Order: sequence, then C-alpha cells, then structure tokens
Amino acid sequence: MIPPGATIGILGGGQLGQMIALAAAQLGYRCHVYAPEADAIAADVCAASTRGAYDDTAALAVFAAQCAVVTYEFENVAAAPLAAITPHAPLHPPIRALEVAQDRVAEKSFVEPLGGRPAPWMAVDSPADLAVAVARIGTPGVLKTRRDGYDGKGQWRIMAPADADSLDWPGVPLIYEGFVTFFGEFSVILVRSADGAIRFWDSAHNEHENGILARSTVPAPAAILAQVPAARALAAKVADALGYVGVLTLEFFATDQGPVFNEMAPRVHNSGHWTIEGALTSQFENHVRAICGLPLGDTALVGSGVVMDNLIGDSARDWPAILSDGANHLHLYGKAAVRPGRKMGHVTRLVP
Repeated sequence: MIPPGATIGILGGGQLGQMIALAAAQLGYRCHVYAPEADAIAADVCAASTRGAYDDTAALAVFAAQCAVVTYEFENVAAAPLAAITPHAPLHPPIRALEVAQDRVAEKSFVEPLGGRPAPWMAVDSPADLAVAVARIGTPGVLKTRRDGYDGKGQWRIMAPADADSLDWPGVPLIYEGFVTFFGEFSVILVRSADGAIRFWDSAHNEHENGILARSTVPAPAAILAQVPAARALAAKVADALGYVGVLTLEFFATDQGPVFNEMAPRVHNSGHWTIEGALTSQFENHVRAICGLPLGDTALVGSGVVMDNLIGDSARDWPAILSDGANHLHLYGKAAVRPGRKMGHVTRLVP
C-alpha cells in the first residue's frame, strides 16, 4: 500500500491526467506529470512536471525515481522505453496492456481466444493485401491504422471496392474491418486491484458524431443492458489475463447477435466522465485507489441516472448558458486553443 502523501507519476499531460491528479489530491497524494508538450494542462494541477520525450529512457528513469508509483493517461506511448521506469517505481497498468491495446491486430488477436467477437478483420500491409481483404470481408468496411489514431483519425471508409483502388496509400501497417450492423454502442469500465478484485460501473449508452464521443447516458436502454453481462465477462477475462491494475475500458457494439468487441483502452475513459458526479466513487478516484493499493470504492450509480455531453470545439464557448442551469456540472479542461473536433470539456447532469 502506498500511503497518502506519496507522489504519483502520470505519463501524459491531457485532461485525463488532469482529472486523475484532481482525484489523487483529494486523497492526499501529490502528482508529477511527464509529457513532451510545453503546455500540458495536467501540469496545471500537479505538484511537479517534467517535459520529456516518451522514448527518452534516461529522462523517464529520473522521473520515475521521484515517484512512488507511475501510471499513464494516454496509451499511444511507446511501450519498450517504459521498461526504464520499473526499476524505480511500479507501473500500473502493466506494459503488456499497452502492447496489446496499441496495435489493433494484437488487440483482436488477444481478445478472440478469450471469447471476444470483433468485427471481421484482416491485417493489411499493401494495396494487394487490401484487395484480398475487401474480396474476403466485403464492403462496406473501414481501413484503419494499426497503431495510433483516435476520435476518428487514421480511418478511411471503403464503401465499394473502387474506393480501395483510388486510396492514397498511407504507407503504414493497417487493418481492414467489416462494418457491423448495430443498434447501439456501449462501454464496460472496470477497476481491478492488485489482489484481483474487480468492480464495474454501470455501462453507458455512447453516441458518437464524426467519430468522436458526443454523449454518454446512464442507464442505457434495456436492449443494450441485456448485453452487458456477456461484455463484462469478457472484460474481466481481459483484465485477469493481463494481471491488470487500475481502470480498464472495453467498447462494444450492441447487435442482434450479441455484443461485438470494438476496442479496449488501458486507462480511464471519456465515456466514464459521468462517474465524477454520477457514481459513489469516480473512475479517477478508483484508479488512484487501485494503483496505490487502497481499498476500492463503491461504483454504484448516484440517483436514477446521468447524462454526460462532451464540449467539442466551439461548443465550449457556451459555458455562460451551461452555468445558467444550476443542475449542470461543468468541466472545462483549460486548453488554450479551440479547434474543431477538439475535446474542450464536458458537462454532466444528474437525472432526478
């Protein structure tokens, strides 16, 4: 057990790190953020910050030596250099979770033997491979980068074979996935402690716009809720197989044939932001509890429901109107530049 007063290291300087640090401060911990950017917003609420590259092993070692435990809020961090951290401080979640989640082929290959059912897929390394994948899986489909890419970035829709022929080839390892016919999207968010105890939050119904999460609603519709037990069973198997410590998120499509696995995120997740006001213990607080070896908090829903809306781009400028409704809980992340498609904050409303 790492007692309050110790320092938690956070790899990544975005809003997830910011909210982890705020939850940690409430429990009496100091946080030290490590990120390459000069204007890391997480640093605004941390006791210390280090600016360094994610592959700078010497800088990572110096950073880790100042921390009692290290975690991360951003999974697109090269996994191999993080080995420089573990001689100095435990790293949670484990490096293996990053290795699996960072590569869409590795991710699907890991989940399938555990009983997960992803969309039909095929690894693609050349235009010839894509032609085979389109012939085998069919269209419509989505061509994605195997690594990196989020919020709809690094993706190309292939609506007909001709789209594959005219594609400006990205020149990176790719994966082709067939379209899934679904009636809803939902996430399973769990927290796992080092002793293997697992707790789940209620699953949110997630609505996306232009590939970006726009709204999460709890409770989800009954048709989605019927698929949550099977999805939770898979999520628990994934967490156990990884020896996971911390918050883990798996995203699913709800279909007429049951839940279809979409992707996993080895971290706190946008679709769990509602837990700050809407659960007895938020995903951020329970992440801190888990990585520090503290007892896990109750994940039960507060009240009858909650709605979380992301503030994307210029919608964050509506903060005066949002605050005019006293039932709204506004979270602005403090990002300096407003850009289309950029998550600037979120607002949560509890359902009476």
